[in-house]
Amino acid sequence: MPKYVIEREIPGAGSLSAADLQGIAQKSCSVLSAMGPQIQWVESYVTPDKIYCVYIAPNEELVREHASRGGFPANRVSEIKRMIDPTTAE
Repeated sequence: MPKYVIEREIPGAGSLSAADLQGIAQKSCSVLSAMGPQIQWVESYVTPDKIYCVYIAPNEELVREHASRGGFPANRVSEIKRMIDPTTAE
């Protein structure tokens, strides 16, 4: 199943409180639950003004539907084609 990176522009994201992030996560999980098992949230990275999320889904349209239903921005959705890490150099 394809994996995607979603770039969400959220000014001040890095300053969000633990309670704010918990609320965002709860909303995302609620929407995912309603959408069914074909789309999964893997993890997210919070930076000063963006949140980068990794999702598994059959297509980009489903990722964008999740964003729309949840009221989350999805400024850029990119399919992950390959993954490398330090062991790739060996």
